Amino acid sequence: MAKLPKSDLVKAIEVHIPSITTTSQLKSISSGLFNSSYYVDNNFVVRVAPPDDSVFVFYERGMMKQEQGLHELIQAKTTVPVAKIVAYDTTRKVIDRDFMLMERLPGKLATDQKNADWEKILFQVGRHLAEVHSLTAVSQKYGYLGEHQPMDPQDTWVDAFEVMWGKLIDDIVMTGYYGDKEKDALTGLFQEHRALFDRPVLPHLLHMDIWHQNILVDENSQVTGVLDWDRALWGDPEIEFAVLDYCDISGPAFWEGYGKKRDETPEAKTRQVFYLLYELQKYIVIEAGRLGQKKSASQFTRQVMDIVFKNFKKSL
Repeated sequence: MAKLPKSDLVKAIEVHIPSITTTSQLKSISSGLFNSSYYVDNNFVVRVAPPDDSVFVFYERGMMKQEQGLHELIQAKTTVPVAKIVAYDTTRKVIDRDFMLMERLPGKLATDQKNADWEKILFQVGRHLAEVHSLTAVSQKYGYLGEHQPMDPQDTWVDAFEVMWGKLIDDIVMTGYYGDKEKDALTGLFQEHRALFDRPVLPHLLHMDIWHQNILVDENSQVTGVLDWDRALWGDPEIEFAVLDYCDISGPAFWEGYGKKRDETPEAKTRQVFYLLYELQKYIVIEAGRLGQKKSASQFTRQVMDIVFKNFKKSL
């Protein structure tokens, strides 16, 4: 990723906050894995999108576009702590990337807060996600519905996930880590189990990237911020639960806060495998295409193949 001169970024920010000057301090936030993020004079945070020529998972290109509307919705309809967005700038007048400027929330990243009470934190995360999941799309459509428009909105969740599954596999084919054999096998695998996804479920708002570094907490382990809503989609909360499983969030304290029991039927567990595969496969694109980490991409590919064989007795 091309290095962005901090002096140019300060000039771009100054358009929205005139008090910012070339002597202002920008401190890099190391937790940002997609965007480049900085604290600005300890009062604001600026997030800068990757260059346009980066390799993206299909839903990542321009996904920052949906964040302002989501923040406003969450602030209006829930008690979930999200930052006020000051500006979303796509003008490219000073820097050649989109960027977002927001107020800095109190607290530290959960991983940086010493002596954090994880049970207390996960309880609150569960409670907050329950509020988020209570929001449903006004359009009653499913999928990635944001302004970045990575897919056509669908009338049912099964149709939306089918599109998402296919687009992600196509992205991996583009990296060279899947060929026609793997594409056909994984497409066919979903078709074999498609009926399990064809069930009545509302288009719930899903965060899809809750992990320890997207949670801010204070010294009393009170959650003060839930960060990075750019991967949000509208659909079945079960797919969110798979991300929480992968990120080690979905422990007993989380479910206590969430206030609902998880579906443990065989059908739900099969869906859970597909949702885990959806989460894992994105890393093949990210590692191989964007980060140039061929060894890591191969490891994720092997992990996907192992899960498919273990659960479905099929070799890719």
